[in-house]
Amino acid sequence: MSEKPSFFSRPGGRIATLAAIVFVLDQFTKQLVLRYLMEGDERTVIPGFFNLAHRVNTGAAWSLFTGNNALLAAVALVALVVLTLTRHHFKAETFTGQIAFGLIFGGIIGNLTDRILPGRHAVVDFLHFYLQRRGTLDTYDFPAFNVADSAICTGVALIFILTWKQDHAQPQTRKAAADQ
Repeated sequence: MSEKPSFFSRPGGRIATLAAIVFVLDQFTKQLVLRYLMEGDERTVIPGFFNLAHRVNTGAAWSLFTGNNALLAAVALVALVVLTLTRHHFKAETFTGQIAFGLIFGGIIGNLTDRILPGRHAVVDFLHFYLQRRGTLDTYDFPAFNVADSAICTGVALIFILTWKQDHAQPQTRKAAADQ
């Protein structure tokens, strides 16, 4: 009698599990920000380099398309569907691919939740990195972001790496087959 594979032993199960972990971590950290920081407040963690801040973003990365929250929520839903249907093209059966898709799905769902929750209707960002020049008030800011944003960027980077490795491995495989 063969055993039925467990949820976690299947690629989809591992992707869903990591997505759930990212989602819970993202929403938990955002709840802490909402509870302990007023909108616009910042708390210095590393002077001249890192603050915890409470920012809201109705746009996309770097506040592009600000004020288009509903449209961006629809784009996120479409992205989830398209990625779910096409993930097999991106080596999602590999462990690294499963990590990439778990991160991306969890991040998209985390930010989408912010966009559609009543009373929020904007993504909560709170990690603010910047460089302050010594002896001046000049700063070089990186836009504030959150756990979901970090997960999405990391997942996309992993997919780029997987795709690059796949594209560069194919010519070597073809050459080896031709030599035989």
